[in-house]
Order: sequence, then C-alpha cells, then structure tokens
Amino acid sequence: MYAGIDWAAETHAICVLDDAGHTLSTFTIAHTADGFEQLTDRLRRLGSPAALPVAIERPDGRLVDHLLEAGHPVVAVSPNAIKPWRDGEVLSGAKSDAGDAHVIAEYLRLRHHRLRVLAPFSAQTRALRAVVRTRTDLVDQRVAATNQLAACLDAFWPGAKAVFADLEARSHWRS
Repeated sequence: MYAGIDWAAETHAICVLDDAGHTLSTFTIAHTADGFEQLTDRLRRLGSPAALPVAIERPDGRLVDHLLEAGHPVVAVSPNAIKPWRDGEVLSGAKSDAGDAHVIAEYLRLRHHRLRVLAPFSAQTRALRAVVRTRTDLVDQRVAATNQLAACLDAFWPGAKAVFADLEARSHWRS
C-alpha cells in the first residue's frame, strides 16, 4: 500500500492505494494533534505502519514528525516533480486536494524504488526542534503584538511612534 498526502495549512487530503493502484481509502484530516492521531489510527487499520509508506510534499513539520514516530516510511516528494506528473495524469487540468493526494500516492507507488525515505530524528533532535518551534511561535506572537501596538498608536496617538521609535525595544515592554 502507498499513501499520498496533499498538505495544506488547515486540512490535509489523504489517499491510500494498493499495489495495483486501486484506491483503498480517501479522507481528510485537520492540521491538529487530533487530526494527526486520526490519520495514524486510520492508516494502522490498513496494516503495519512499516509496510505503508507515505509521500508528502514537504520534508519536515509536525505532521512528518508524527508519521515518522508512528513508524511509517515517509518520502518527501518535490512539488516540482508532482506538478508535471499531475498535468500528465489529470487531462482536464482540474486541481483538487483529493486529486492531488491521489497523484502523490500514485507517484510514490510507481517511483518508490527511486525515492529516498526520511530518517526518524533522534530524541535529542526532536527536543531541539520542539524548542526551536516554541521560540518561533513566541517570536511570531511578539511581532503580532508589536504590529497591534503600532496600529493602536497610529489610530489614537499618531505622534507616539516618533516618541517610541523602536516599538520592540525591551525598555518599552518592562513593567
């Protein structure tokens, strides 16, 4: 069996094919911890994770980590390889998430012998990646808060930015 995932920011489309290319299952999951659990539960019902490789158009991220930790061989496929493959397979040119998941699964089924399986990360690497993700989230929150502050100052006190030229300066955030 071969699974293809069309990755998106909020939901992911999944297609599972058998060795002959027949569709065994298609579904979508949310980009949440619960969604990832639903994915691995449904894939586990089809067979051993080690015997069900998964192709996805990205080499990293929480979903990839979850699949690797569940024991699935994960193959990162290039979007630049999938697009012409889809163009050759989908004659109408129509694009859909479910259709792309099918194309990715088919690409994996036919080319798995030429594709590189990602290696699971060590415990230390997973811990470091969690810290880096947390820092990134915090930086994103700080940028959003600074942007909100700038917008409020522009709306209610237009000259404030001249007084506080650097809104991100630590001296402005201390209590």
